[in-house]
Amino acid sequence: MFETTAASDKPDYALLSRQVSSILEGERNLSANAAQFSALVYHSISDLNWAGFYLCTPAKNPTAEFPQDLLVGPFQGKVACARIPFKRGVCGTSAAQRQTILVEDVHAFPGHIACDSASNSEIVIPVIKDGVLFGVFDIDSPRLRRFSTEDQQGLEAMVAAFVEATDFS
Repeated sequence: MFETTAASDKPDYALLSRQVSSILEGERNLSANAAQFSALVYHSISDLNWAGFYLCTPAKNPTAEFPQDLLVGPFQGKVACARIPFKRGVCGTSAAQRQTILVEDVHAFPGHIACDSASNSEIVIPVIKDGVLFGVFDIDSPRLRRFSTEDQQGLEAMVAAFVEATDFS
């Protein structure tokens, strides 16, 4: 059985990336891997109240620019927003821009969606494989300024390991 280390404010991201590869070895299923990945992050990094995926799905109100929405996928934490349109909130903005967004204070982010009023900072990393956006990985914290550029680089490496280990078809 795989055991994670205690949640840390300064995680060893190189070790966590290796753990991602180890945990997901031999399994390529998106749902299983996303669930395992979310649990690893949630229980390895301190001061989180949500860690999980929003996956691309056909939009309820499609436009030529954004024919997809983000639909909640596997996660750890409190109940979340079910559907987020592209360009709305931090997740929708990350998806639309296809880039990581680190927000020190979500209350200062224009159009922030408050799925959990306890969240104060957030980082969202797009999930892209072979140039195709499949969703975003979202992490929320009740602590202001919880995430640093070191966290961003480490989490991006972990998401890259998840993408490498997972089939998205």
